[in-house]
Amino acid sequence: MTAFWDQRYARADYLFGVAPNAFLARQAPRLKAGGRAIAIADGEGRNGVWLAEQGLAVHAVDSSAVAQEKARRLAAARGVELELELVDLATWSWPVAAYDVVVGIFIQFLPPDQRTAMFAHIAKALKPGGLLLLEGYRPKQVEYGTGGPSQPDNLYTEELLRAAFADFTIVELTSYDAEIAEGSAHCGLSALIDLVAVKPAT
Repeated sequence: MTAFWDQRYARADYLFGVAPNAFLARQAPRLKAGGRAIAIADGEGRNGVWLAEQGLAVHAVDSSAVAQEKARRLAAARGVELELELVDLATWSWPVAAYDVVVGIFIQFLPPDQRTAMFAHIAKALKPGGLLLLEGYRPKQVEYGTGGPSQPDNLYTEELLRAAFADFTIVELTSYDAEIAEGSAHCGLSALIDLVAVKPAT
């Protein structure tokens, strides 16, 4: 899998562009400068860099060294710093109660059993009262073919996300179709699902 992503990122331009994900950018009013965030599978750094620009200390993790080198260059060009770490999310030892914000944008490469484990780790990694920002594709995305995995089991439904974060306060859970333009890899009409949730304070 790492070799696959290294090959995809081994290009002069940025596969998913350098602008932040639109859903993430809309969450700017919810973010508090000075907090610590993790950007999961942050690739070439577009979302992690934007989070750092909002005043957050950002831990950007990914499995591709090629992508993280591009993220390092993007951060330098934009005058911010990222804490970059090369990890395999299937085996990584997640920290506990370490982040004020967890951001997962299109992190749909894990099969259902590993995804369940990752969601559990996400819940534990957030501090009490912490914010979860998650965007993914719904099963209808397979029909559109404008990005994301081709395996329907890897995609999200509202029921799946409600069950995975049942203890959280759901601030927003929305399913919709929209045109997106995020580099060459995510482009066109897309079946999206957005989750904004808060971990219980105690």
